[in-house]
Amino acid sequence: MDTDVVVIGAGLAGLRAARILEERGRSVVVLESEDEVGGRVGTDAIDGFLCDRGFQVLNPAYPALRASVDLAALDLKSFGVGAIVRSGERTTTLAHPLRHQQFALQTLLSGHVPVSDVLALARWLGPTLANPDPQAAGPDQTLTASFDDAGLTGRLRLDLLDTFLAGVLADSSGGSSANYVKQLVRYFALGAPGLPADGMRALPAQIAASLHEPVRLGTPAREVTETAGGVRVVTDRGTILARAAIVAVAPNDLPALTGRAAPETHGLTTWWFRATGTPRTGPFLLLDASNLGGGPAGPIWNTAVISEVAPSYAPDGQHLVQATTLLDRLDGLASEANVRRDLARLYGTPTDGWEVLAHHVIPHTLPAQPPPLVDRGPERVGERLIVTGDHRETGSIQGALVAGKRAADATVELLG
Repeated sequence: MDTDVVVIGAGLAGLRAARILEERGRSVVVLESEDEVGGRVGTDAIDGFLCDRGFQVLNPAYPALRASVDLAALDLKSFGVGAIVRSGERTTTLAHPLRHQQFALQTLLSGHVPVSDVLALARWLGPTLANPDPQAAGPDQTLTASFDDAGLTGRLRLDLLDTFLAGVLADSSGGSSANYVKQLVRYFALGAPGLPADGMRALPAQIAASLHEPVRLGTPAREVTETAGGVRVVTDRGTILARAAIVAVAPNDLPALTGRAAPETHGLTTWWFRATGTPRTGPFLLLDASNLGGGPAGPIWNTAVISEVAPSYAPDGQHLVQATTLLDRLDGLASEANVRRDLARLYGTPTDGWEVLAHHVIPHTLPAQPPPLVDRGPERVGERLIVTGDHRETGSIQGALVAGKRAADATVELLG
């Protein structure tokens, strides 16, 4: 045998699994087809700007994150706890009244947070805040149905929650598991999400740097087969024999390696602009509530001046703006002209001079999470082959890190 375990895929789940296996005394080889680690968590450095691949945030309230990395070393720059909402010609900053006292009166008088909706939100989220176990939230249903049943039907939902959560889930249908979304919202209530100073790439890079053996980049696994007492993994650089293998590739890559069907996913696109002028949102997301029936009036579901949140994402004195569209919408692949037009409306400033730095189209951003929320865990697809990833847990950084740990636990048990 060349090693105890081969881990195929250096995304968060694969990296976490590899490190835990090493900590438990197993030898590990990690294969990655790309020229960098991270999988779907990555950052492009362009002309001094940091453009994450897909709008992503890091929530320090995730328990698996705190157990996996040195958060202080990531130098997290936090978003504000709230959002700026545009309604027609008016923008209003809605923010947590205790964390952002300067916006407390504006929030209360805005009309976007009626008392009836605040009470309904408390009914909807209360049991999960008290007990994070999904079973404590009761029988699962779709997000839309759960809001309706809680009486959360007013402007807080239409102007803020539906739009914000659609961007988080890459799903505007409202069909995601309510119990899953409640867990996500609980984490948002407990922590202020942010961005590492060196981009989201810093998260997988830190885990990879802690491995005893460097990840073998640019080395895709072409074939995985079980042998008597082990696994054979064929790559362009030779064949590796191991006692077991963990497949931690993206959901859409599973069929080629395992023969398993690819799980359903949701997608989004993110535009990154070098902005001229002085677009100002402070550290808040900007959401659109101009559509009377709820949701944005244009293709953009959220946008932010990222350089206002994390100045290290842009050269000194320059501005970086991101804008997200959703691929489950007809306008998910809106043209650059339409995106510029929508940004000009949202920010109230001309965008003709804004330079496109990157446009990431990511069809498999997150696994679909329909109800009921099921505790699946890693999948054994043979005597010595385990499949893992956030599609086996929940579609989030928390889910990916948990998936890696559970796959490592299962592999240790398998090896005896």
